[in-house]
Amino acid sequence: MQRHEYPLLSPSLGSHKTLVGFQFGTPGARPKVYIQASLHAEELPGMLVAHHLRVQLEEADRAGRLRGEVILVPAANPIGLAQRLDHKPMGRFEFDTAQNFNRHYPDLAAAVLDEATTRMGPDAQTNVATVRRLVGAWLDRWEPASELESLRRQLLRLSHDADLVLDLHCDTEAVIHLYSEEACWPPLEPLARLLGCRAVLLARESGGGPFDERLSGLWWQLAAALREAGVDAPLPQACASTTVELRGESEVSHDLARADAQAVFGFLEHAGAIASTTPPALPPLVCRPTPLAGSQTLRSPVPGVLVFLVQAGAVLAAGDVVAEVIDPTAADQARVHPVRAEVSGVLYATVRERYVVAGGEVGKIAGATPFRSGDLLGA
Repeated sequence: MQRHEYPLLSPSLGSHKTLVGFQFGTPGARPKVYIQASLHAEELPGMLVAHHLRVQLEEADRAGRLRGEVILVPAANPIGLAQRLDHKPMGRFEFDTAQNFNRHYPDLAAAVLDEATTRMGPDAQTNVATVRRLVGAWLDRWEPASELESLRRQLLRLSHDADLVLDLHCDTEAVIHLYSEEACWPPLEPLARLLGCRAVLLARESGGGPFDERLSGLWWQLAAALREAGVDAPLPQACASTTVELRGESEVSHDLARADAQAVFGFLEHAGAIASTTPPALPPLVCRPTPLAGSQTLRSPVPGVLVFLVQAGAVLAAGDVVAEVIDPTAADQARVHPVRAEVSGVLYATVRERYVVAGGEVGKIAGATPFRSGDLLGA
């Protein structure tokens, strides 16, 4: 194991932050797996999972079981970790720009398209290696203009050539679930099985430039752009990436983190990154994947006290009452407003606050039928 510190661009006199990463196995060995936690800095379950996973990776490394390379970044957002307002953590948006820390990553396919058109040949794996070199060189040339850009660049420098990418997040209150691109689902299915995901939400592209999709999207987007440019060369989907939502923000316990770390470690064994004489048996899928475009965001048309009648994980039918919004100041006939499911599916996430404003979010249901378009992720 090697511990590395990566300094970020200093935003002000006397201010300096550092990103820390751990490298296991032999640099350049395949498969390469990149795992990071708490890109949204107040989402701490993944950080604790990384703590327990690191112990297992250290033991495996000492035993010579690392076939591939594993990069672990336990605290992927030192900028957000330092942001607090009125004693509350504010790690989702950067104070200076109001940008979401998990949006606005550069379009890597567009960045290397011109160079790639003249360098592709008949061998698929040679083309993969070429694209990885081109992306690495482009990232080296990128001169970040801010602390936030320097964080984005460093995360991409560590991960751009990975075969598998796990970005560990959580929701406010939720059951365990994951998001990914459709092209990534087959290699990620074992992870969903091992984690016991209650919902799997897939999209061709969800929009907004999130970290994980810029890494996996590079391959199918570049392949399509090359075909459109008349380049007839094989370019496989060389990276599968996912955002794993480890339940809710308050579910930070050693028992849960150990179990999740064991599931991730089993996935690394299954993927061949760690040698094992007895690979873990894959349990059945708890759920079937559903389109992210079929996910309904429940909202309340009125303000009031939010009272849930069901909990995250409930299986709902369209028309079921999920929650009531109570306005204690209204006339009797308008005091209670039901919030109903408009699609059938699993209620996979709910808000933590129990006062909701008009138009405020209440929860999310994983519906099976697409009905949304455009950017599919929230702010």
